[in-house]
Amino acid sequence: MRILAIDVGTGTQDIMIYDNEKELENSIKLVLPSPHLFISQQVREIENDLYFNGEIMGGGKIKKTLQEHMEKGYKVVMEEIPAKTIRDKISQVEALGIEIASPEKEYKDYTRITLGDINITKLSEFLLGYDLEFDFDEIAIAVQDHGYNENMGDRDFRFEKFREKLKEPMNPEEFSFKGNVPEYYTRMKAVERSLKREGIEAEPLLMDTKFASIAGMCWDETAANLNSFIAIDIGNGHTTAASIEDGKIQGIFEHHTSSLTPESLENYLKRLADGIITNEEVYNDYGHGAHVINPISEIEKVIVSGPKRELIEKTNLDWHHACPGGDVMMTGTIGLIKTLEVYDV
Repeated sequence: MRILAIDVGTGTQDIMIYDNEKELENSIKLVLPSPHLFISQQVREIENDLYFNGEIMGGGKIKKTLQEHMEKGYKVVMEEIPAKTIRDKISQVEALGIEIASPEKEYKDYTRITLGDINITKLSEFLLGYDLEFDFDEIAIAVQDHGYNENMGDRDFRFEKFREKLKEPMNPEEFSFKGNVPEYYTRMKAVERSLKREGIEAEPLLMDTKFASIAGMCWDETAANLNSFIAIDIGNGHTTAASIEDGKIQGIFEHHTSSLTPESLENYLKRLADGIITNEEVYNDYGHGAHVINPISEIEKVIVSGPKRELIEKTNLDWHHACPGGDVMMTGTIGLIKTLEVYDV
């Protein structure tokens, strides 16, 4: 079975092409800039009015870059769907000075840019340029999706859906979708539409980047020999931790990385393990929240991943940098691959 796995993060998009007839370590791997960084660079290099089509994607630096472009005197027009990359509410997009495209106008002199987290055509051209086969049995993709509910803020809604899912201890791989992505996960739905638009009819496996990373950390050689531990992804934007015992998530906690100190992080992780962390204390500290089913017996070790993982080194916790398949950058992609291999999703 050949699997194309893509983990779209804030800093990089990590890509692995896996063939189960070969060793995992011999998989083809790419680490490329995240799509929002590439598009932001495009905008900075263009001296013209801009027209955006395409899909909802991770916004990252795009909003700030567009504001800077408009400050130069240029116009920015977006079709309604890709405009939700900036804000889910179109009125908030328009309030920034961005025009929503009208079918009555041509915009013929505008430079056009297509938004989207996934560009299979560009990836296939790159691989074929190296005489590499571009043929897969499965495609698995991870993006961070807060979900959208017009009556609830992002932080509240994201964690409400986590609580609904985690009603009992679960394997990390169960936080995945294949053909059953809820409509409120707008970024994952956009990935599905993008793939279909590029002629891929098979349903992809989709996961939130944080749960793909947690799943991958559990396949680290050190983690595989533990029974009771914490897996934590310390990302550029968000830090997400899961307390794990008997291979199942017992509790989760998520905060903004920039708001954490080594002391507060250590305190939160100990309270997560003890099962006494509350959603209120994290939310009131401007984090996303916490949800615990059971305490774990002990923290045998903290398995850590993510670009800001050095934060754990300043704590008094016993930590280990996850390196499944021998590559710290492929934790999320391996989580995606193992989810497809092990679970019938």
